[in-house]
Parts: sequence; C-alpha cells; structure tokens
Amino acid sequence: MAEKLEDLTLPNASVQKIIKEALPDNTNVGKDARLALSRAASVFVLYVTSQASNEAQKVNRKTLTKEDVINALKDLEFENFIEPLQTALEEYKNAKAKKVANKSTEGATENSEGEEEDAEANEDGTED
Repeated sequence: MAEKLEDLTLPNASVQKIIKEALPDNTNVGKDARLALSRAASVFVLYVTSQASNEAQKVNRKTLTKEDVINALKDLEFENFIEPLQTALEEYKNAKAKKVANKSTEGATENSEGEEEDAEANEDGTED
C-alpha cells in the first residue's frame, strides 16, 4: 500500500486526459505543470485514502467503501467533490451493467445459434 508520495505515481496518460478535459482546447500545459498537477493529484489521493481508511477502521473494517470515501471528503471539507463523484460512480455502474448485459445477450445468441445447428444436425441424422 502506498503510504508515501514516492510510493504513488498516477499514470501520465490519465493525468494528461484529466488536464485536457478540464481546460479549453487551445490551452497548452508545460511538462513542469503536468508534473506538478500529477504530484498534487497524488497527494490528494493519499490524503483522502488515509482519511477513508480511518473511517473504515472506526468500524473495524479493512475494506474501504464508497461511503468511507464520501465521509472522508466531508471530514476534509471537500463537499463540493461529493456530487461529481457520485455522478461518476453512477455512470461507471451503468456502463458496467450495460457491458454485462451485452455479454449476456451475445452469449444467449451464440447458444441459441449453436442449439439450432445441433437440432438441424440431429434432424439430418449426422450427429447425435
């Protein structure tokens, strides 16, 4: 587990994507600024994670939940991040459910096609 800033390095591509989405299209960000933003994001993640871990430990849990993170944001006075976080979590949950449903539908289609082929083969007497 990352306990020091040096232990946590966020992926540069992810940080770059966040920066790009947050700024107007014609804005350039220097290498030093990207590094500073990456470090700041890392510090923030460690700070919130540490507080969320304290929340979980209060009720003798080792696993962090979204409620622990939300409570940590409240305790650290980052309430303005809670609504966007909940929105992002809901979007992620919906996308994941949609992906699972699509896989189930594809599997059912493949199974029914396979069953049709088996039925046709049995009618011909070529397979048992």
